[in-house]
Amino acid sequence: MQALNKGQVELLAPAGSPEGFYGAVHAGADAVYLGGSRFGARAYAENFTAQELLRCIRYGHIRGVTIYMTVNTLLKEKEMDELCNYLAPYCEAGLDAVIVQDFGALRLIKRQFPNLSLHASTQMTLCSRHGAELLRNMGVSRIVLARELSLKELISIRRQVDMELETFVHGAMCCCYSGQCLFSSILGGRSGNRGRCAQPCRLPYSVVTDGVPGPEGYPLSLKDMCTIDHIPELVEAGIDSFKIEGRMKKPEYAAGVTAVYRKYIDWYQEKREKYGPKEAASRYRVEAGDEKLLKSLYIRSQTQNGYYFRHNGKEMITLSSPGYSGTDEKLLKAIRERYPLEPQKIPVQIKASFVEDHPASVSMGCGKHWVSVEGETVTAAKSTPVTIENIQKQLGKLGDSFFYPEEIQVQAGDHIFYPLKQINELRRRAVEKLEAAGGTAYLKDLKKADKTDNAEKNLQSVHYRAASQGTAVSVRTLEQLEQLASWTLEHEEFAPSRIYMEGDLIIQRQDDTIPLCKKLASHSTLYAALPHILRAADDEYLNKLYELADEEALIQGVLIRSADGLGFFKGRKKKCRWRTDAGFYIWNQESAAMFARDMEGFCLPWELNASEQRHLLEGHSGKEAIDFEKIVYGRIPMMITANCVLRTQGRCQKDSKAETRLLDRYQKEFPVVRNCAHCMNIIYNSVPLSLNRDLEKWKNRVCLRIDFTVEKEVEMVLVLDAFLRGIPRKEGTVHTTGHERRGVE
Repeated sequence: MQALNKGQVELLAPAGSPEGFYGAVHAGADAVYLGGSRFGARAYAENFTAQELLRCIRYGHIRGVTIYMTVNTLLKEKEMDELCNYLAPYCEAGLDAVIVQDFGALRLIKRQFPNLSLHASTQMTLCSRHGAELLRNMGVSRIVLARELSLKELISIRRQVDMELETFVHGAMCCCYSGQCLFSSILGGRSGNRGRCAQPCRLPYSVVTDGVPGPEGYPLSLKDMCTIDHIPELVEAGIDSFKIEGRMKKPEYAAGVTAVYRKYIDWYQEKREKYGPKEAASRYRVEAGDEKLLKSLYIRSQTQNGYYFRHNGKEMITLSSPGYSGTDEKLLKAIRERYPLEPQKIPVQIKASFVEDHPASVSMGCGKHWVSVEGETVTAAKSTPVTIENIQKQLGKLGDSFFYPEEIQVQAGDHIFYPLKQINELRRRAVEKLEAAGGTAYLKDLKKADKTDNAEKNLQSVHYRAASQGTAVSVRTLEQLEQLASWTLEHEEFAPSRIYMEGDLIIQRQDDTIPLCKKLASHSTLYAALPHILRAADDEYLNKLYELADEEALIQGVLIRSADGLGFFKGRKKKCRWRTDAGFYIWNQESAAMFARDMEGFCLPWELNASEQRHLLEGHSGKEAIDFEKIVYGRIPMMITANCVLRTQGRCQKDSKAETRLLDRYQKEFPVVRNCAHCMNIIYNSVPLSLNRDLEKWKNRVCLRIDFTVEKEVEMVLVLDAFLRGIPRKEGTVHTTGHERRGVE
């Protein structure tokens, strides 16, 4: 497929406040993304009040700028009923699109605002064409791809998927794949999935290898991204929208960075049209002054060009202090003067007609936007007539609107009467109508929707049930599978209902795993667990796994951990069982209903507390039944990263058995599992989740699941005995209850 943009790209700027919005618009943004008072992934940004946001939508549309609103957090069940009323006024004002992370929010918005464009947030961790196609089939018009993708991968997706692609070109970089980070959430209760990340990745850690700690540094702190030198390659890749990160940053940052990217995008597109892509690229140069400006605006020590040209590496990391450098006040002042941080008056043309025995009319316009209003019939004057000068004076009083009168043309009779109050009313209506000229009615009848929504939801929802009071166990290594097989055969009456094995283990060690699977098959249903991240390079791996997984085969199902994984299997004909893991976010009944017909069952998410989980499980009566699992023991995956902590230390040890951990300033050690087959790291919590005291509360409601990640065989036996046989563990075992009690804001 050819690039959709044909060399034309959208420059998408951030706005964390009205000042940032106006600065970005005046600096040349084609589009601006911003957040309201709720449901945005930057809860600590200043954000916008309802009136500010509505005013910005109107101003942006008059200026020809597109407005996208962030609803890119996960929503709890109790919040879903509030979402539509929250969005309604912005949609009525002409909001152009909503950026969404939550599948349930996506489903609800699509149903209630069927004409509103939906963009899949980078928080959805979309890394391949499979996930892109899945979201396109759900009605999404644009996806914001994971920042970890290479330019080669982006080009491949562009050629295979018929939808808009958006990628980041400038700003801060997270070490974790967006949407997959629980570090801040588990350590301090501030969830990145709720826009409240405390950035523990910017703190110092030592990398411990086989028990030997390395020097303290900042192995999880990426340098900021700057791709201004690569505009030609990015344009030719077919990316539709270039996104600047930074809703938490100063308004001057939004304006200054937008202005520089605007300058070079325009330069390249102009030269491309004149000379062709190859010649234009050869002439492309960035002036030293512009590079200096970018590096002077809220940059974390150093910059790099992201993942476009590398998968990981030491040069991407800020190993020294990752704090932001200061910005010269003179530079900020110069930016404010050039790109004002408040609305600027827009010239308008006004045409009016006041002819006796005809309704008075006023037309007002700027650019492509023209509006007209009519008033009462004009009458003959009985005494003092209204003059053209009187009418012009009243029509020119545009006050605190966006406009000033550039020209006022009035057609009027010689001896007419029309009240000044009514002229003012015509002017007011015309201004109001012109400011709203970009608005589009996306809504159904809201009053009707409110009354029918519950009935509609009931028809499309599901009924949740326990999985025959069963249990499930997942294993990562061959040694763990061997120990599980040995324990299960010894205690057959306590055998788990389901066993999940890492797909890598099945593919790489078939000769060892298949005999063990045959022993376990009479006791448990066997599933292959997909990697947390799947990219284009994993297609061969997925095809091999697909050949092994079948309802009638030894491996009967698949544990889905990403939209890319679901997209791959959903597009295949062969039947096998699908279940989702805790990181495939099902936070509300709408998201469960989205996948009800495809999934055998779901896993409760890590970040809901016990009460919120029960609320999710309440469900509604319906024809279909789905069961939920609940992880009651296991290490919580805190981060999934493309960067490797050993590679960051300059010691790539592919396929090495070396044990790797991160040591923090409190001497806590976080195990790091290096998956070299898929070139990623999984950083686990320093202590396991253990809910052994809560088992009775959940036994008849969900399937209880045990996850083994870095446990040795002796520890496995103790856990299996405690959770499946009910043998108490020794007191004093260090563990966490995760969010079972506290949850997240």
